Amino acid sequence: MSVPARADDRRPARLNALPKLPLFVDLAGRSILVVGGSDGIAWKAELLAAAGGTVRIVAENPSPELRSVVRNDPTRLTLMRRSWREADLAGVSVAIADIEDRQDAANFAEAARRHGALVNVVDKPAFCDFQFGTIVNRAPVVVSISTDGAAPILGQAIRRRIEAVLPPSLGAWAQAAKAFRDRLRDIVPSKSGRRRFWEQFVDVAFANGSQDRNGTLDRLARELGEEGSERRGPGEVVIVGAGPGDPELLTLKAMRELQAADVIVYDRLVTPAILELARREARRVHVGKEGHGASCRQDDINALIVDLALAGERVVRLKGGDPAIFGRTGEEVAACREAGVPVRVVPGITTASAAAASLNASLTHRDHAQRVQFITAHDRHGDLPESLNLAALADPLATTVVYMGRRTASKLATRMVESGLPSDTPVVAISNVSRDDQDSVHSTIGNVARGIDLPEDGPLIIAIGASVAAPNDIQERSLNASHAQKPLSPANEQFVRAVLNH
Repeated sequence: MSVPARADDRRPARLNALPKLPLFVDLAGRSILVVGGSDGIAWKAELLAAAGGTVRIVAENPSPELRSVVRNDPTRLTLMRRSWREADLAGVSVAIADIEDRQDAANFAEAARRHGALVNVVDKPAFCDFQFGTIVNRAPVVVSISTDGAAPILGQAIRRRIEAVLPPSLGAWAQAAKAFRDRLRDIVPSKSGRRRFWEQFVDVAFANGSQDRNGTLDRLARELGEEGSERRGPGEVVIVGAGPGDPELLTLKAMRELQAADVIVYDRLVTPAILELARREARRVHVGKEGHGASCRQDDINALIVDLALAGERVVRLKGGDPAIFGRTGEEVAACREAGVPVRVVPGITTASAAAASLNASLTHRDHAQRVQFITAHDRHGDLPESLNLAALADPLATTVVYMGRRTASKLATRMVESGLPSDTPVVAISNVSRDDQDSVHSTIGNVARGIDLPEDGPLIIAIGASVAAPNDIQERSLNASHAQKPLSPANEQFVRAVLNH
């Protein structure tokens, strides 16, 4: 006799309720019927054929897109120009239809089920046994996303974010791993050793592109040894630009490196939102370089990343902005090379570019700035460098971007004016570029020389030149430059009209 469970014996559900069960169906060699001639049907027919199905399409008025899809794959796709019949459903495993009339759609669904087929009627969930998800294809790795029809655009947005994280080469790595499984058992007999192999494989697949995959898998397996030893090969250092702070300004490559890191050695300018995107298991080491303030010594940072890599770790040295712009990257690369540690650099968006974008401005302008120059406004002791080329900085047709210039801004501006830069040259000082608390001050180089207040909190960048003036000033200066807009040539006018009428 069964005993009913008491209320306090019931365990909480391990899964929340699912509106649909996600399944992956093997369609190889199966017969599929597709009814309808729309472009949407063309995509579904192409998808089903790519999954190995033999697809028969019945359409009275097939779209040009559908006809093109059939022409491109005549082996798996056939097209019959007529209305569907129940006899078409004999032997069919999956039946798809794009039918507007609700009663006709109901008749199709009932007929398909009588023949044992799974049914999908486009945009009519009441007649569907399954739904198509939004797909990320890194075959044999396939990710499908469903919102249960609630918000298809949300599914597409999720797909774009997943695609940004999954490298295009991931499918090739997965295929190589599939072929390597039997060989792995011979090289690494122990189950625990094979488990460690697959953990290392995941890191390599996410971090590396089109290198010798079979050779890499063989090397990983042999490093574990026949007894599944813990010995690890040398690691590497990847110097990664984190951009100015907004995580959406990370490059795809930077994101992938963060996802593959064992250890992340990061600076003060790296925001928590960017660290949140890193691999959860990665250790995080803050080295807090502050320019002229208290910080870790550069030699200590060099030694740290080298020692971690020599211990077999994949080290991401994460720097704000672009590591090649005042990031001391050259010193870290040299230290790695001297120690025999593999090192790579992944560029990032430098703060100057993000600052210009936040202003809807350009660092160059054919009327006002034919040259752009980046300078740092402090030396090793926190003072204005004596080696600055003041003649170049006083060029009124250049845009000068000053990094780390809060303490020396007034002194630098005075030198630039004394060297011939007009005192009414526009200046914009922006702190916390691209972040929620971004702040800016528009002024002139003369006012900066006189010591006007600049934004006080967060990393500061100062841009000097006509191209970064306030928007109204830029427009007025452009008009005064006598570059009146010329009418379109007849050929260009015809092209523009064709685009607008398309």
